[in-house]
Amino acid sequence: MCRDLGLSPAAEPFTNLLTQGMVCKESQRCPTHGYRLPSEVDKAGRCRECQQPVEVGRTEKMSKSKKNVVDPDDLLAEYGADTIRLFSLFAAPPEKDLEWSDEGVQGSFRFLQRVWRLVEERAELIRGVRGLSWPAEEAEDAVRALRRATHQAIGKVSRDLEDSFHFNTALAALMELQTALTRFQELLPAGSPQGDTGASSGRVLAFSEGVLALVTMLAPFAPHMSEELWEMLGEPESVFRQRWPAADPVLTLEDSLEVVVQVNGKVRARLHVPRGIPEERLRSLALEEPRLRVWLEGRAIRKVVVIPEKLVNIVVAA
Repeated sequence: MCRDLGLSPAAEPFTNLLTQGMVCKESQRCPTHGYRLPSEVDKAGRCRECQQPVEVGRTEKMSKSKKNVVDPDDLLAEYGADTIRLFSLFAAPPEKDLEWSDEGVQGSFRFLQRVWRLVEERAELIRGVRGLSWPAEEAEDAVRALRRATHQAIGKVSRDLEDSFHFNTALAALMELQTALTRFQELLPAGSPQGDTGASSGRVLAFSEGVLALVTMLAPFAPHMSEELWEMLGEPESVFRQRWPAADPVLTLEDSLEVVVQVNGKVRARLHVPRGIPEERLRSLALEEPRLRVWLEGRAIRKVVVIPEKLVNIVVAA
C-alpha cells in the first residue's frame, strides 16, 4: 500500500493480514455515579463512594467511556509483564475476542511459578549433565514416555507458532510438558549424575532435555523469566541466541496404536496394540475379539486382510 502510494520504494514484507480480536470485559454501573472502574467497586460488589450495589453489565469491548478497563500499571506491579503477556496470548486465539479474566491472570501467574520452582529445584542437577551420554541399554518406560512428551510438545509448539499463530494451544502444550516434568521428578537421583552411566543417568538426561526445551520454547511468551532461568541453568549465552529445538519424529511415536477391525468393510471394533506387533499376532487378536462374535458366529471366513499397524478386514460369507 505504501509503495503503491509512492510513500516507500519497498514492498511491505507481509504476505497476509491477521485481524486480531478485541479485548472484552464486563462493565459495572452504579445507579448514582454511573460506570465504575474496577478499583471503584469493593469486593462485595458495592460502589466505594456511596456503598450502593453496582449492576454488572454484559461483556463488551474495553472502553474508557464504560470504564471496563484494567490498569496496566497495577497488573505489572502485582504480576509482572511476563504474566500479563502470557495470559493475553493464552486466553484466546489471536483472531477471536479475548474475554478478560482476573482468575485467568492468576492462573498464568501460577503456571510461571511452577516453571520457576521446577527449574530452581533441579538447576544444579541439570548443570551436572554435561559430559553424560545416553546409556546403551533400552530406556525405561518412564524415560521413553517423558522423551515422547518432550518431542511431541516441541512439534506442537513449533507448528502452532509457525503455521497458525495459535499461541493459546502452543502454551497449552507447554503446560502439559511442565506437568509431565514435575511428575517425573520423583524418579530423579538425589545426588550428582556424574560418573553414573546406568538408568539414573538416562532419567537425568531425559529430564534435562525436557527442561531445556521448555525454557527455550517459553522464551517468546515470558522473555524476562526465561532469560533468568536460562542463566540459572548455567548457560553462558542468552536463551534468544539458542537454536530452536527440533522434534525427533521417531521419539514422538506412541508405544501403542489403534487398529481398526472391519467385517466386510464395516468398522466393528478397534484394538489398542503394541507398535511393531507381528502380522500373525494382529490377525489372531482380531479373530479373538469378543465384540466380533455377533458378526462372525455361524459364518464362514473367506479371508482376512491385514494392513500392519492400521487395519484388519475380515471377509465373511453373506
